[in-house]
Amino acid sequence: MKLLGIVVALFALFVAFPAAAAKVEARIDISSQRMYVKVNGVNKYTWPVSTGRSGYGTPTGTYRPQRLERTWYSTKYDNAPMPYSVFFRGGYAIHGTTAIRNLGRPASHGCVRLHPSNAAKLYSLIQKYGMGNARVIVTR
Repeated sequence: MKLLGIVVALFALFVAFPAAAAKVEARIDISSQRMYVKVNGVNKYTWPVSTGRSGYGTPTGTYRPQRLERTWYSTKYDNAPMPYSVFFRGGYAIHGTTAIRNLGRPASHGCVRLHPSNAAKLYSLIQKYGMGNARVIVTR
């Protein structure tokens, strides 16, 4: 009977205090033009991206998202739409694009472009688990 009480108490504890927030990692490989998304260390998604074309580099390094913008328009490039933006370094962001035919090859002015539905998934994950639990890693 005592064991049953302990089991019930542990179950109540897990319900009252869910597991720690998941860690979200978006790893962008410039050389392969792919993004690999992990949640709690488990591979969840692999998506084609477009990073900076010749003359417009995408910064490499490890970053924490700085801000999220569900609807955003470029203040630098003709008011271009940037849905589901995850800004990770100054004006550089991961965001959706209408130029989906260019995904898989460098085509941007430095941002990381995704299919809009994939950008929405990433945005939602980061919003759900918090920017402090997310990382953006850009490698060559």
